[in-house]
Amino acid sequence: MRANHGNNPQPNQKIGIGHSNLKLENSGEKTSPTPSFQRHFLSGVSLIFTTAILLLAGRAIANNAVLRSIFSCQAQGLGGVIPTITVWYQQGTNLSFIPAGETIRKVWLNDPSQVTLDFDGPMCMQFGQASGATGDCQNSAANVIQLRRIAKLNIPGLPNTNNTLLTVITDAQGQPKLYTFRVLYGDDAPEYHTLAVFADPPPPGESCVRVAR
Repeated sequence: MRANHGNNPQPNQKIGIGHSNLKLENSGEKTSPTPSFQRHFLSGVSLIFTTAILLLAGRAIANNAVLRSIFSCQAQGLGGVIPTITVWYQQGTNLSFIPAGETIRKVWLNDPSQVTLDFDGPMCMQFGQASGATGDCQNSAANVIQLRRIAKLNIPGLPNTNNTLLTVITDAQGQPKLYTFRVLYGDDAPEYHTLAVFADPPPPGESCVRVAR
């Protein structure tokens, strides 16, 4: 009687499945990263780059905060609002007409007891309510006014106020323009160092149109 060896392997017979598993475990070969690992790795790298970009953008925005801009028509009050400019003790505040391409011809400051003015060129100035002017009124050609806050001076006749009015007349390619700015006194850290006046965008006056509500 012959024994049935169909389902019983011989001692020297190799079992395919067991041998395959043994080779996988003992071969020592490195396996490639799984798709899930790759996705997590790429997501992490993307997050790092995104964070770096946001930090750089935030720093750029913070640096740009030192400059404030206004259109010419807005600075003239054509929109129905008097523009303001703030001065601090720690630093001067520049009022620049360079972006608008305009030349300053004359300047009035109603209360000079707390603010000094300086210019980048010859200038015709008038302080307080006096009728006389100082400076070169024939060849005024400045483009920038620097305002600096000082300790209040005792000037007879001037009321004690928490702001004053700065009036500026400019020349824009032969056309005079009148600007008025409410000068405010800041006691905290400076928020900006330059207020730049830009030419109106086309079509003219659109940026100053008041919308009825």
